[in-house]
Amino acid sequence: MLGATVPGMGLIEEKRAFGKRLVEALRKAGVDTRSPTRVAREFNLRYHGDPVTTQGVRKWLTGRSLPSQDKIRVLADWLGVSSQWLRFGEDTGEDARRASVLRQEVRPYRREQDILLEIFGRLNERHRKLVLELVEALAAAERKR
Repeated sequence: MLGATVPGMGLIEEKRAFGKRLVEALRKAGVDTRSPTRVAREFNLRYHGDPVTTQGVRKWLTGRSLPSQDKIRVLADWLGVSSQWLRFGEDTGEDARRASVLRQEVRPYRREQDILLEIFGRLNERHRKLVLELVEALAAAERKR
């Protein structure tokens, strides 16, 4: 819940602490934190909601805003950290195990992905859902190999 604060810590400090943890996790995962554009692209490849903007990611990285909990979960899964640690600086064994199981490889951004995202964005909602289902089925088949 984004309205809640860590006891003894104000919201401004929470945002700053989150930004530091996010930068740390991104660096450990080999993601260039100097490029909010790249971070946004990589995040949007993994997030199935409305895409985040470069400006939004810059605010996360500089500790000026907090993402919603669903975005924190995607970030945590992508970066191989627990969502509890990423949001609050705390860690639980269960959350850490879940993050290690769900960790997605960090793949460098490529021009083909940009083209794919552009075409995907032009599809209507029904066709986007179909494409997502197909991609998820293919990914599941790859994991079973």
